[in-house]
Amino acid sequence: MGRGRRFRRSQLTPYLFLAAPLGLLLLITYVPFLNMFEYSVLKWDGLSKDRTFVGLGNYIEFFTKPELFGVFFVSLYYVIGALVQIVLALYLATLLSFKVRFKNLFKGILFFPYLINGVAIAFIFQYFFRPDGVLDSLLAIGGLHDPPLWLGNRSLVNISLASVSVWRYIGLDFVLYLGAIQSIPSEILEAGEIDGASRWQQFRYLIAPSIRPVIGLSFILAISGALAVFEIPYVMLFGANGSATFVIETVNTAFKDHKFGLASAMAVILLAIVLLITWIQRRIVADDAVDLT
Repeated sequence: MGRGRRFRRSQLTPYLFLAAPLGLLLLITYVPFLNMFEYSVLKWDGLSKDRTFVGLGNYIEFFTKPELFGVFFVSLYYVIGALVQIVLALYLATLLSFKVRFKNLFKGILFFPYLINGVAIAFIFQYFFRPDGVLDSLLAIGGLHDPPLWLGNRSLVNISLASVSVWRYIGLDFVLYLGAIQSIPSEILEAGEIDGASRWQQFRYLIAPSIRPVIGLSFILAISGALAVFEIPYVMLFGANGSATFVIETVNTAFKDHKFGLASAMAVILLAIVLLITWIQRRIVADDAVDLT
């Protein structure tokens, strides 16, 4: 009898330890997540007790209002920037995985921007991009004395802000790729070098197939992050001059226009887009790395 009780207790122990974190996860994440779906079919200002069921009305309003749906086009700048970020980080990680002088110094320089607070980065680049600021001074040294308004020109503002995002997050992708490359058995790369493979051939046939899952993960993180950009354009310009991203517009809809139902519908749409991108990526990129042994 005593053995049976001890056996049952030993079986229950893992579940008892999991009960608290799972309870908090349900309370803090999944319950608000379900509430968001509920709010998305209601007309509600977020304050009063009066709530009107509108069904898909909020979703229809979003897709039929150009000023709301148009923020997707702003996100395209950050998506392109995310792709540039992935390519640059992969190139730099591959380069520094070989024997390079001052390798550790370059690693620190590349990763350092990711450690800086986003608000601080926004203030730094406000001075960098402002008229007669750092960028204009550097261009003047190079002979360009009439530079454009980097944040005042609607055709350049999102390019400038997306470049800030690339500068900030390239270090994160770089560390992911470098760790994955360093986990490749050294015998494989040495064999390729002995066989006379060039650096490009080593990357194409040995490195890239081995770190394919990590590339897929960074792709999901970069694209979902590009769709959810908020901090830098909001602090630098408050979303003015055509720089309002999807999340900025969602926040303004909820807290300035007091349309919590519509803002919740926009959040659901963003979630659906991220899930769709994840699903497509899972179909294109295999889960496991190619076996090279």
